[in-house]
Amino acid sequence: MTPTCPYYVKNLVTAACLLGLLVVSAAPATAQETLRVRPLVRDEQVLVTFELNGGLTDEMKAVVQSGLRTVFTYTVELKLKVPAWVDRTVASVVVSTSVDFDNLTRRHTVSQSLDGRVAESFVVEDPAQVAQMVTHFDRLPLFETKVLEANREYYVLVRADARPRSTSGLWPWSGTASGSAKFTFIK
Repeated sequence: MTPTCPYYVKNLVTAACLLGLLVVSAAPATAQETLRVRPLVRDEQVLVTFELNGGLTDEMKAVVQSGLRTVFTYTVELKLKVPAWVDRTVASVVVSTSVDFDNLTRRHTVSQSLDGRVAESFVVEDPAQVAQMVTHFDRLPLFETKVLEANREYYVLVRADARPRSTSGLWPWSGTASGSAKFTFIK
């Protein structure tokens, strides 16, 4: 006599397989959709460097050159690693950069904001410099160390998003790109 598998177990296995296929198919297809993140603790601040791998694609450059306002938004979270539990968000900051291209003057106006407040604004002619300004951020002082506990493991999680998005698939980010990096705070 061969053992038979109950009906609900077969359905559970089938559902698990389908869910696995769905997760695999929803994963980003290219390594281009990732961010490199490097935190550095110095002078009572957590300095965060992050960069979009590959910079701007040709499709992204075309959207910027169309004159349509393009906004790159990076949500940066400082998280406390909690063993066997949900990691705790210690602090969060939104870094955004908007680009407006004027077709008549052939100049870009690039505005950088931190939590909705404009920090700097530049007029730039070189498209390569614009690409650097919207995909690379170096040692931003985003968090203070006074909110950190000594000898604990933390990580910085960065999620990137760009607007506008194209429903035709021309816009390379189908959702958000992300990256993270760990560090231990030693006081």
